[in-house]
Amino acid sequence: MPSMPVSGVTPVPGSGDGADLVLRNARIHTGDPLRPAATALAVRVGRIIALGGDDDVAAHVGPRTRVVDALGRRVVPGLNDSHLHVIRGGLNYVLELRWDGVPSLRQALAMLREQAGRTPKGQWIRVVGGWTADQFAERRMPTPAELTAAAPDTPVFVLHLYQSAILNRAAVRAAGFTRDTPDPRGGQIVRGRDGEPNGVLLAAPSALVLYSTLAAAPTLDEADKRTSTRHFLRELNRFGLTSAVDAAGGFQSFPDNYATVVELARAGELSVRIGYHLFPQTAGQELADLTRWVETVRPGDGDEWLRLNGAGENLTWAAADFENFSEPRPELSAGYEGEFEQAVRLLLEHGWGFRLHATYDQTIRRDLAVFEKLAAEGLFPGGNRWLFDHAETVTPGSLERIAALGGAISVQNRMSFQGKTFADRYGADAAARTPPLKEMLACGIPLAAGTDATRVSSYNPWVALHWLVTGQTVGDLSLYPPDRLISRERALELYTRGGARITGEDDVKGVLKEGWYADFAVLSHDYFSVHPDDIAHIEAVLTVVGGRIVYAAGEYEGLDEALPPLTPAWSPVVHFGGYQATPAPSTAGARQADLLAQAVAAGEEHRQWRVARGLAAPEQASAALDPCFGP
Repeated sequence: MPSMPVSGVTPVPGSGDGADLVLRNARIHTGDPLRPAATALAVRVGRIIALGGDDDVAAHVGPRTRVVDALGRRVVPGLNDSHLHVIRGGLNYVLELRWDGVPSLRQALAMLREQAGRTPKGQWIRVVGGWTADQFAERRMPTPAELTAAAPDTPVFVLHLYQSAILNRAAVRAAGFTRDTPDPRGGQIVRGRDGEPNGVLLAAPSALVLYSTLAAAPTLDEADKRTSTRHFLRELNRFGLTSAVDAAGGFQSFPDNYATVVELARAGELSVRIGYHLFPQTAGQELADLTRWVETVRPGDGDEWLRLNGAGENLTWAAADFENFSEPRPELSAGYEGEFEQAVRLLLEHGWGFRLHATYDQTIRRDLAVFEKLAAEGLFPGGNRWLFDHAETVTPGSLERIAALGGAISVQNRMSFQGKTFADRYGADAAARTPPLKEMLACGIPLAAGTDATRVSSYNPWVALHWLVTGQTVGDLSLYPPDRLISRERALELYTRGGARITGEDDVKGVLKEGWYADFAVLSHDYFSVHPDDIAHIEAVLTVVGGRIVYAAGEYEGLDEALPPLTPAWSPVVHFGGYQATPAPSTAGARQADLLAQAVAAGEEHRQWRVARGLAAPEQASAALDPCFGP
């Protein structure tokens, strides 16, 4: 059995098989206030059986025990993203060129240009979320002309948050856009002076035009969907993620698009625990879908790896607002409450919980009025878990009403990526209270944290934790004053036990203690002591879910489970991987060299631009290596 070299812990005579796994020489943050710290733990059959020091676990070391030395590193409970589109993300992961973490537009376009050279005819290049122009050194988005120059013949679709998409000429043709194509409801096809689509799509404010265009691209076959999902889950494990609550979403139909994770669960091949929701896909058919579901499945169906958690994040399409902060706040249709009330009543009467997408307090107040009407009939609080997602502009009055009705809130770091846009529209003072985390916590409302990845924020949970702790965007804009920030301990709790509360599993996961799931991560750097700016650069070096080592890097490489090779061979993930890690800011020398390299590259690019326009003479090559010895 492979293990790290260990001293001081040896098999105990008569211990039988002992534990399956022992971790020692660690700095364990348990999340349990009764025993907040430990240095070793033992695992058997997926659960922690001993926690404390080396002496406490020694009796559990048998001849078949895998013993791993944490080498003094920080260990935390496995992270749990309370709002992640993990199922949809898995089905598409290997098709996508990820710009998550890429520091410059120049590098992003170079990746795109290289990918165009290997993408086969008929396929698209897709950059689908996880980035913002504010993260680039150039502080701007690419233009359609730049996409066309990088990939003249391959369709390119670049999604920017829920705000817009940029297409090259080949993608405009592949999507079938012409001068005669009408603008979809809530969206805009931007056109040039000649009336032809110029490659820009705007959510105004609905993102439907963005997603429906993306849906026209080719999809994977069933075998590749399975491989794609396994590799996406491994990518999440890379950051210490062990659980996720899938928020469903548009173009994720039940049961068809859930088949892959169901098959993986049956085969014991999931490496992230998933609690999933069901989202009616067709406007006008929502009640029919919900009625069919409540009669065939129930929340809690499944097991500890895959289980139904309820409905949402939409119950009826008319009740959902949009989070495109570059556009004015949308006014929802009058009278949506009637159908919405029917949907909520149906779910509560059948013991279903639900989650609701609600960005603005105006939406939340209208929904709460419906709930208070049903509360008069005894349906609230009724023991069913329900929550609002996002809630960026929720007010103290609405928070009191949510608490009275037994609701919860799941917040995401969308302000990491859209904070500047929000501040530009609503002002810095409003942005400083968005979302009002301190007030949510003061009301005693169960609160959980997540990302809303993969089409808005990045799936990297440490980017979200960086935002929670520092209040900064990925473009380094400080949104919140110090008195509105939360502690590292509280932020981690929202990302561990907070997510477990959403699925009713906070008695088995989110904390490291005897009898609970053995879900934990050994970190590359100590979350509790690194410089705040370095938090977003943390990764796991070892991730364990249910006692299984599902990710291993550095000294631990090779201890994790083998995955099937990435397919198809031309996949962007094969060549670039997923999240693009960069040096932590505290490594000043590396950071300085990185910025210098970017400046040199930008300078050369600008010189070539001037030469091409006759504004500068072409540089003449010299035969001498040292210009001092030239003619």
